[in-house]
Amino acid sequence: MKDRLLERFLRYVSIDTQSDPSSSSNPSTPNQTLLANMLADELLQMGLTDAHVDEHGYVMATLPANTTKKTPVAGFIAHLDTSPDMTAQHLRPVIHKHYDGNDLVLHAEKNIVMRVADFPVLEKYKGHTLITSDGTTLLGADNKAGVAEIMTAVEYLINNPDFRHGAVKIAFTPDEEIGRGADHFNIKRFAADFAFTVDGGEAGELQYENFNAAHARITIKGRSIHPGEAKDKMINASLLAMEYNRMLPENERPEHTSGYEGFFHLISISGNVEEAVMEYIVRDHDMTRFNNRKSKLRHHALLLNERYGSGRFLVEIKDQYYNMYSRIHPVIGIVEMARQAMEALDITPLIRPVRGGTDGARLSYMGLPCPNLFAGGHNYHGRYEFIPLESMEKATRVILKIIELTGKSKL
Repeated sequence: MKDRLLERFLRYVSIDTQSDPSSSSNPSTPNQTLLANMLADELLQMGLTDAHVDEHGYVMATLPANTTKKTPVAGFIAHLDTSPDMTAQHLRPVIHKHYDGNDLVLHAEKNIVMRVADFPVLEKYKGHTLITSDGTTLLGADNKAGVAEIMTAVEYLINNPDFRHGAVKIAFTPDEEIGRGADHFNIKRFAADFAFTVDGGEAGELQYENFNAAHARITIKGRSIHPGEAKDKMINASLLAMEYNRMLPENERPEHTSGYEGFFHLISISGNVEEAVMEYIVRDHDMTRFNNRKSKLRHHALLLNERYGSGRFLVEIKDQYYNMYSRIHPVIGIVEMARQAMEALDITPLIRPVRGGTDGARLSYMGLPCPNLFAGGHNYHGRYEFIPLESMEKATRVILKIIELTGKSKL
């Protein structure tokens, strides 16, 4: 199984599927369609006769049941794109066999080194086979590891017909990294009773809570006057932007929070004297605190408008997604089944809230309960991303065990 996982993963990450938030096309980049077509063809060759890519770049397929017993229909979902946060062009994977526990040299000439002092989690993987990039790009384990794990699980089921199972649904989605992964997902066509996204981090992660999320755009109107004549006339929009940001609690930034703690995250700022624009993402697991955060952004703008004149600060806030917990809790048995699957394989379940969002959150609100399973990687979205091959194998076996338990369940 490891060999097939490695071969698949390396083949998939060779295609640069970085999504583009500035694009209005679906998918946002053409290489996502390239990978989608590759996967659909691979599924057809395996014998999944309904495998197809729809008009929006979604791959869907069904592994038919090989039992007459009536069972729930389970689905497994991963996304095709990689993060816009770092380039995926000219990706060169590096395989570190029998990792010795020391600092990992990713690129000797450029002196790019993953140091154990900076990433102590590496100590857990001594003796494992680690896969990284060469440090000049991200790796793409988020989420091509999930894609490879699902594909390998399907192949295993086809090659082992004595493994009795109900119908299994497969989907690969575009543009998850830019928040569009569920925009055109056809729940009715997918026709699963529940599903799991395979998009989490280290082995054992099992998640059914995530942030409530919003995007805020603060536009500040200033007044530009020649600096030599500016006294009592100039209103510097960039300085007002700085004043606004100082009003937000410093300890409620991402770099100072963990667990269930929410935050305000300034993701971009641009401007001059005449106009400045700040963009924030707002996150909190608790809906009341989430709404209070949005209110705080509006309140600060109101205070500054009173100080500097009406209309100086314009606040636009758009909700992005919500905590899936309220949609998962009524069907918590699917989470318990995933927990049982891990424990049966001697994997310690790590029940953690997602400090972000997944396609699963939006799909859960669309009527498809969809917790999140680990894919096995670490340090997503950057040059120090890595994944142990052994964790990919564990993820594949968890998928298979969930399918087995689904056939025995009374959900």
